[in-house]
Amino acid sequence: MAWPEGAHRNNAFLVLHVFLQGMVYTEYTWEILGYCQELDFSLCYLLLPHLLLAVNLVFFTLSCLTDPGTITKANEALLLQVYEFDEVMFPEKRWCSTCDLRKPARSKHCSVCNRCVHRFDHHCVWVNNCIGAWNARYFLIYLLTLTASAATMAIVTTVFLVRLVVMSDLDLYVDDLGHSQDVDTIFLIQRLFLTFPRIVFLLGFVLVLSFLLGGFLCFALFLAATNQTTNEWCRGDGAWCQHCPQAAGTPSAELRAYRNIHSHGLWSNLREIFLPSTAHGDRKKK
Repeated sequence: MAWPEGAHRNNAFLVLHVFLQGMVYTEYTWEILGYCQELDFSLCYLLLPHLLLAVNLVFFTLSCLTDPGTITKANEALLLQVYEFDEVMFPEKRWCSTCDLRKPARSKHCSVCNRCVHRFDHHCVWVNNCIGAWNARYFLIYLLTLTASAATMAIVTTVFLVRLVVMSDLDLYVDDLGHSQDVDTIFLIQRLFLTFPRIVFLLGFVLVLSFLLGGFLCFALFLAATNQTTNEWCRGDGAWCQHCPQAAGTPSAELRAYRNIHSHGLWSNLREIFLPSTAHGDRKKK
């Protein structure tokens, strides 16, 4: 499958993503896995990050290669019936001058891929593809397994280092002046870093990564549960003000917030993500 026009500009991010993931797993397999086996860690426990990696790579590939929902002349009429036009954020009679197509509700033209995308969420540089109606489920599982793999690796590495500290049974150490000092946290960290510098650096990296990915995952789950896209969430606060006839001269406290008309309950919202279908247009006709 050829990359969409313009997407080649972000290939560097995709390569960087693959390189960092490969480097982290190489270090984990080369050092931590070997040391932990010597300390009689459960092999199933140790191989869990590799299992998560296998699942993650499947959904990473699907996120990269699946059409996110490109709007064409052939499917334009059908996609126009999928979602209601709220006449605030998504007016009914709007055209994309670049694609020469009517814009279905919740769609957006991606300047990177140079195409209009159905239920556009965002363009992800890490998978070098837009995230839209037809690959949002793959991206969500990809993000979930990536977060889980980083967190699992951080837990295994932490347990390994704690086990080493407990086995060392250090109570006192002699400082540079020849005085005996109680072992404290700073001394233990310094000792571990000097003994296992790459492992301590790896732990710091995956801990930071776990927190960042965890925050992004929580945000993505919130959007899925409330049937919003990143694009809609970013534009939502100002959407009403830009189209409300009474906005001029009205105190900001009195302006009405944008109302999401596409949310129909948690399970219905999640079903729309994981079972995307143009049959959603039936909801509009009821």
